Amino acid sequence: MDYNSKRKKLVLPEYGRNMQNIVDYIITIQDRDERNRAAKTAVDIMGNLYPYLRDVAEFNYKLWDHLAIMADFKLDIDYPYEHISPNILNEKPNKIPYAQFPIKYRHYGLIMERMINKIPEYEGEEKEILIQQLANHMKKSYLVWNKGAVEDEKIFSDLEELSGEKIELNPAFKLTETKNILGNNNNNNKNKNKSKNKKNNKNKSGKIKNL
Repeated sequence: MDYNSKRKKLVLPEYGRNMQNIVDYIITIQDRDERNRAAKTAVDIMGNLYPYLRDVAEFNYKLWDHLAIMADFKLDIDYPYEHISPNILNEKPNKIPYAQFPIKYRHYGLIMERMINKIPEYEGEEKEILIQQLANHMKKSYLVWNKGAVEDEKIFSDLEELSGEKIELNPAFKLTETKNILGNNNNNNKNKNKSKNKKNNKNKSGKIKNL
């Protein structure tokens, strides 16, 4: 038996083994003119596999590149375009630099610090509401990180520090109570677990019916 697993690995499987066999045969043609004609025919066949892209100029470049790749760059013909270099295929891509930003308190996150720095740009009631909302979110983030209790004074202190002491807090500010935040977090987790269990049970019942 002739198994695919025992055959030569396809360089570009999307064209299939028959197309690879055609390319392998073209390499063996001795006459250059005949080889050129056969290569042109092979590219036309490859283009027929994707007819909606045949008239795109860049796609024609790609087809000839694919022919060169499938021939392992051993096909000596008159290419209508300068084909891809084998060195490019073996090149490693440039390493993408990972942006590093110093974060003073990681449990609050970088976005929170940036939002706090924007607070001085606001005035009046809008500024007061923004401070209170950010402070409540900081408290929620703190409790996710440390599931114990946290005093509001700690949140206010961190808020003032992160703002560079540019924020004057209203003494009347009161944050959401810790028990309410933790209660909401627990309810959200329970709802997620219920939905997950319901979905699992539905999948199980469906499988049983199909047996």
